[in-house]
Amino acid sequence: MDDQTFRAHVRDTLRRIGDAVDALPTDAVDLDIGEGVLAFDFEEGEPWVLSQQVPVRELWLAADRRAWHFLPEQGRWRERESGEALEVILGRLLAARLGLPVDLRG
Repeated sequence: MDDQTFRAHVRDTLRRIGDAVDALPTDAVDLDIGEGVLAFDFEEGEPWVLSQQVPVRELWLAADRRAWHFLPEQGRWRERESGEALEVILGRLLAARLGLPVDLRG
């Protein structure tokens, strides 16, 4: 995958996740989307960051003092160690933080 294709895949992923989070019935999280970065700012607690890592072709999630590394696999992002989908991990983390059901698999 070349840089342009990778960046386009990241851009589409961040936009899709951002739209899904914006649609949640809460104001407890604000999003800031930049070039290759989606930042989650919460009313309480530390912010999270989902960011592209072009040299290694990964998406990295930093949340709650932990990090996950996602690789593109057949149009989806899979965590490097567990194989879990980005949407599943992020949905579970958001549900725990916000106290409401979150499904980002859309």
